[in-house]
Amino acid sequence: MDKGVQLKKLQDELETSYESLPLATKREDLVHGEGEIFMIGEGPGYYEAVQRRPFVGRSGQLLRRSLQEIGLSPETTWITNIIKVRPPENRDPTVEEIEAFRPSLNQELEIIKPLLIVTLGRFSLAKFLPDVRISQVHGRLHKVNWEGRLVFVLPMYHPAAALRGTRVMESFKEDLKKLPKILEWAREQKEVWQLKGDVQEALF
Repeated sequence: MDKGVQLKKLQDELETSYESLPLATKREDLVHGEGEIFMIGEGPGYYEAVQRRPFVGRSGQLLRRSLQEIGLSPETTWITNIIKVRPPENRDPTVEEIEAFRPSLNQELEIIKPLLIVTLGRFSLAKFLPDVRISQVHGRLHKVNWEGRLVFVLPMYHPAAALRGTRVMESFKEDLKKLPKILEWAREQKEVWQLKGDVQEALF
């Protein structure tokens, strides 16, 4: 089945069962992902909830503009979130909310089988590297055994954090500049989505 068809089916299933999900009071509360290279944020904000698109507010504009500056079209980057509904006052997602949306996020990963996963912020980082701090690993490509599959994960600061401080903004920009080189390297690998032992290793 075509990936686009599978993703549409997944989104339709989520909207049909929205009443079983935390935070959602109507199906229009759900904000689905879009694109190809896999980037995972935390949760929709106000503008994302209004437009029903991920990363379209101030931090999203920074991300999309920065991608264009390094030659990557936002339309070819699958941008999604750990949870699909805006938390009240944009608070952090709870453990229960993350767990409720985990199956749909896992299905997105299963359908797309991305060459590279970019985690934006500490909540998406914890999905793949739960025992590290983002300040320790940002900008370093990791090979991770995730649910029996080998995946390449690049942790980055969330663009919202970059907007709050010059130092983090500089790190965000520098880490993003590495993406084209990392993608070129990853394309040469034949190990993606294949298990080769219990691996958690920094590569770059």
